[in-house]
Amino acid sequence: MKSKLLPIFLVLIAYTLFGILLLLPIYTVFTEAFSEGWEKYYSSITSEYALFAIGLTVKVSIVSVILNTIFGVTAAFAITRFSFPGKNLLITIIDSPFAVSPVVSGLIFLLLFGRQGTFGEFLAEHQIKIVFNTPGLILATVFITFPFVARELIPLMQSQGREEEEAGMLLGASFSQLFLRIILPNIKWGLLYGIILCNARAMGEFGAVSVLSGHIRGKTTTLPLYIEMLYNEFDSVGAFACATLLVFLSLLTLIFKLILEKRTERS
Repeated sequence: MKSKLLPIFLVLIAYTLFGILLLLPIYTVFTEAFSEGWEKYYSSITSEYALFAIGLTVKVSIVSVILNTIFGVTAAFAITRFSFPGKNLLITIIDSPFAVSPVVSGLIFLLLFGRQGTFGEFLAEHQIKIVFNTPGLILATVFITFPFVARELIPLMQSQGREEEEAGMLLGASFSQLFLRIILPNIKWGLLYGIILCNARAMGEFGAVSVLSGHIRGKTTTLPLYIEMLYNEFDSVGAFACATLLVFLSLLTLIFKLILEKRTERS
């Protein structure tokens, strides 16, 4: 009897925690967002600064995902297919964003590229502005999302082996043919999975971006930073209204994640 009740008890605990940690916060966000009616909600997410924050967030995320996709595929292929000096160092570098606090990484970039930083004088002479500008936001986001694509592809490519690629090479296929006809089809689901996670993390990044942004409204405020600014200005309804956009993003990410997991299992 006890052995039958234990699984039911554990499942109830799991669903209870799920409700407390996920559903209750989502309910609170939407309740607060619509507490003053639909008109206030709509005006909050369509204001000039809100639309700018949304656009900047999308821009930073797209660039970060593209760069990390290129790096992730290249790094995974090099690590799983070749032996070279510094291979373990490269793996450590890929994992470094997991070990370093986002705020600390932002401070490091500030010390490197700020006005008084290591490269500050050089950048000022050539009129290149990274800190408190869009390039700084992209740089911080790229670093924070560095591991997601590569870390999805490395174990996948290691498990697949290289027999098909060697067979293609023996048959005279070029590298582009190998990549498009053998490598890419074999890693496509893992690649999409990594891209989705990378995009979700990029859109929700706060710590490193906050340090490098300067919180300049209408210039360097991504959506998470804009939400913080509204909340600090006691516009809680506006803050929660904009936060619902991030909630929708999270739900879409979960849906795509589940779909990819199902497709991966079938494959």
